[in-house]
Amino acid sequence: MTDNEMREIPFSSETIYSGKILHVERWQVTCPNGRTAPREIVVHNGAAAVVPVYEDGTTLLVRQHRVSVDRITLEIPAGKLDSAQEDPLDCAVRELREETGLTAGRMTLLTSLLTTPGFCTEKIGVYLAQDLRQGETDPDEDEFLGLVRMPLEEAVAMVMHGDIRDSKTICGLLMAREVIRAQKEQA
Repeated sequence: MTDNEMREIPFSSETIYSGKILHVERWQVTCPNGRTAPREIVVHNGAAAVVPVYEDGTTLLVRQHRVSVDRITLEIPAGKLDSAQEDPLDCAVRELREETGLTAGRMTLLTSLLTTPGFCTEKIGVYLAQDLRQGETDPDEDEFLGLVRMPLEEAVAMVMHGDIRDSKTICGLLMAREVIRAQKEQA
């Protein structure tokens, strides 16, 4: 089958739930065989995430409690877009400053991650931040964060041992390591 022959075509939608962070819609689609089918879709504005890497090869992770999984996680700094129209780079710069106090002289897009494409529209722009400068943090009033600085290789080892399980963090750390390796080879 070609890509076009596999395509589902939405022809209607209805809102099931509308919240502050996400909306749930029921879409009706026409399937490749001509039949119709319902799809429940979580509509999300998107987000941005940042892997800050210092000149010495260390990174800075955010430690926080995630109530949805009832665990303390280590994650790269991240946050949701203020609107679907916001540039993910602007969000990444803001979240890096708010959560860590850092500003970056260089930001590199690593990927636009599709978190759960089976039912959700969320995309996360994942960036590598380098040439870092320290300033003051400014977390949201409902954010309670700890910062953990460690070698990037140690963070990657934590990924490989299953100690870091957040998907954007896994993706960001692994991709950042490869980009930095390539930068060193070119130098």
